[in-house]
Amino acid sequence: MKILFVHQNFPAQFLHLAPALAARGHEVQALTAERNQRKAPVPVFRYRNPPAATVEGVARTYAEMSGRGLIVARAAEQMTAKTGFVPDVVFGHGGWGETLFLREVWPRARHLTYAEFYYGTEGRDTGFDREFSNPGLTQRISVAARKTHLLQAITEADAALAPTEWQASTFPAEARGKISVIHDGVDTDKLAPNPAARVVLPDGTMLAAGDEVITFVSRNLEPYRGYHIFMRALPEVLKARPRARVVIVGGEGQSYGGAPKEVRSWKQIFLDEVAGGLDLSRVHFLGQVPYPQFVALLQVSMAHAYLSYPFVLSWSMIEAMSTGALIIGSRTAPVEEVIRDGENGRLVDFFDVAGWSRALISALADPAANMPLRRAARETAVTRYDLASVCLPRLIGFVEGSAPA
Repeated sequence: MKILFVHQNFPAQFLHLAPALAARGHEVQALTAERNQRKAPVPVFRYRNPPAATVEGVARTYAEMSGRGLIVARAAEQMTAKTGFVPDVVFGHGGWGETLFLREVWPRARHLTYAEFYYGTEGRDTGFDREFSNPGLTQRISVAARKTHLLQAITEADAALAPTEWQASTFPAEARGKISVIHDGVDTDKLAPNPAARVVLPDGTMLAAGDEVITFVSRNLEPYRGYHIFMRALPEVLKARPRARVVIVGGEGQSYGGAPKEVRSWKQIFLDEVAGGLDLSRVHFLGQVPYPQFVALLQVSMAHAYLSYPFVLSWSMIEAMSTGALIIGSRTAPVEEVIRDGENGRLVDFFDVAGWSRALISALADPAANMPLRRAARETAVTRYDLASVCLPRLIGFVEGSAPA
């Protein structure tokens, strides 16, 4: 088959799937934004970056997404005219508007969409954390309006894919029948326990398995991933465990939710809030790190804290489980789908700062007692989320089974 992947940040979720399909003899290409400089595993055709949306108010998101969709459709038409490539299957991410009009370019192709998340004002991220969001009617309508392009994307698609059951459940019931649930997968061979792992911190401190190491990982340090709750829990932890070290991975930008209302980043705001009660020589901010260092950090971790609003589940939590880390997770729906309290990890109410302190202290105080949880976390990752044996074969089947009749 001829298969086209469409994503502004390709390879993104298709990092392993695209080359795997090419290795099976399919002709695989990608359509991506011209500003995307990520290395691609298959040939790419680029579309020009869309201009900023000029529409304000509740229609702004659809104006932006449909504007991008128009540019991508024109680029798709040019792609076929210049290269002769006419895909049998088009697989794009519905969240960016890129796929909205591609059926008009290739009406006989099978169109697939990655259904990552569907916005809503109940039971999801909006209004979950009242410290930062207590939406009134206008804001709730704005959130509801953001569903428009997502609904159009899944309506136009022949089939859809979501990485978790909870994320699939956010879509309307009438669309749910189109959605297959298959996780992107993690390389559990690479992400395996390693008692010999070592990490050297910028100050020269060497960390090894068995050290009292708490890890926290997020693309950016912000409320959506519970950074504020985690930081507020640390003073009591460091007082109780004088040998503990905290290693925090993540940037100071913004991935999700609103930006701070001041010049300081979210990282700095919540560090400043608790700095007076912390031994800062034992709290290490590493920013964004190379992948091998990230893996080694998980391998030396004695307790890995993962918090999330009811939102998209991070790959990093599954990766940490694969290394055999002890997961202490927030009792929120996306996390509860994977972590069973007392079986393969621990769960704490998202907002229970004292509970987070107690859970982290307990994890450091008796690591031997947590070994069954760590082994069970690894087993969960291997049996449900392994890339090679579980997820990739199912992903390949999803795409190959979508060939035009």
